Amino acid sequence: MRYNSILEAIGHTPLIRLHRAARGCLGEVWAKCDYLNPGGSVKDRIGTAMVDEAERKGWLKPGGTLVEGTSGNTGMGLALVAAVRGYKAIFTMADKQSREKVDALKALGAEVIVCPTAVAPEDPRSYHSVVEKLGREIPNAYHPDQYHNPANPEIHYQTTGPEIWEDCEGHLTHFVAGMGTGGTITGVGRYLKERNPDIKIIGADPAGSILYDFFHRGEVIKGEPYKVEGIGEDFFPTTLDFSVIDDVRRVTDKDSFLWARRLARMEGIFAGGSAGTAMAAAAQVLPELTAQDLMVVFIPDTGLRYLSKVYNSEWMRDNRYLESSLPWTAQGILHARADLGQPGELVKAAPADPVATALELMQSHDFSQLPVFDAGQPVGAIFEDDILNLALDGKDLKKVVVREVMGAAFPVVAPSATMDQITAHITRECPAVFVDLGGGQYQILTKYDLLHAISHLVEMRG
Repeated sequence: MRYNSILEAIGHTPLIRLHRAARGCLGEVWAKCDYLNPGGSVKDRIGTAMVDEAERKGWLKPGGTLVEGTSGNTGMGLALVAAVRGYKAIFTMADKQSREKVDALKALGAEVIVCPTAVAPEDPRSYHSVVEKLGREIPNAYHPDQYHNPANPEIHYQTTGPEIWEDCEGHLTHFVAGMGTGGTITGVGRYLKERNPDIKIIGADPAGSILYDFFHRGEVIKGEPYKVEGIGEDFFPTTLDFSVIDDVRRVTDKDSFLWARRLARMEGIFAGGSAGTAMAAAAQVLPELTAQDLMVVFIPDTGLRYLSKVYNSEWMRDNRYLESSLPWTAQGILHARADLGQPGELVKAAPADPVATALELMQSHDFSQLPVFDAGQPVGAIFEDDILNLALDGKDLKKVVVREVMGAAFPVVAPSATMDQITAHITRECPAVFVDLGGGQYQILTKYDLLHAISHLVEMRG
């Protein structure tokens, strides 16, 4: 496929099904991967749309300057347009944004002015106030103002919403996205609601932002500082329309960052912290889904801009996000095991399998025992020592079936089972437990998993 410029490559990003990150969910969960836009984020869409409108209406003339307050991604979208069409670009950013974002904007030829985060929007030092001043003082400057520009939600109504609807073939039941300017969730939400008013539009808001409280309580609570970038606000953008939103879920910085890391390690989706916010909000909804439901989670930007933060374990530990990332519960240990890149698929045998087949599975996965399942339920376990005794007795392992050798099934615990409850079941004779994830899904925790979890937690705590 050939394009006349990089700008024509924006949009038509893929839907990718989530498997390990949605384990135990009865419905389907898909990720709309807008981080695969050429500039690395959803904001490529609005950068082009806002400049197109300004050119049509004569607000931006050849040789002009684009000035915008940005968390980095809108700046990248506008910087792409500026590079292709010959404009200058100056961006203001809050000082909490990652160094990678500043460097990327400068690499595209833009000027970046870094402003303090912990000031009110109307403070003359804020990045909102500084960009407004630049727009007034620089000749032939255009300030797109993504927080109040109708072209922002409109481009999502015209492109992002239809892409999602068509790729889901109209079977979508839930859409989850973070809220910053609100352009994505507003534009997509409007389009989807027009196609099917029953679709649930769910916003994800970081703790510290004012949007969650306003949606649920109808009142403004003073915002507090938070670390996740690009979503949440301490004021109300006019590009955000609460009337198309059915629910808003609050997510902590810690859960945002841990879920972003899980997406990378469990699904190969390398995204930013705001994607983790959306995924953490989606995780709150997953238990409510039925087999008829299909949820789309919006992934707005790439993880490449957060290597010094979200994907830097030292930074995560310094900010106490990894200190207790290994909760003392069965579910927490399973998540931590997945985060460490360890296999998560349950390897099992059937009662009618030849013992030789079970032995091959053990050897290929370096297991000393293997659970036995029948009709989706645990019915027993087979151990390496028992197979060895059969071989020493001269038995043909291809003719003996697992049912003849297996012992009792491992105990079953809930995902919320504490370490004390798990270890009470694990003995020399019973080296593992099953975790019942619901919907006929099980995982196994062995003595090795518990020891590894403990040693990893001790290492993280220093």
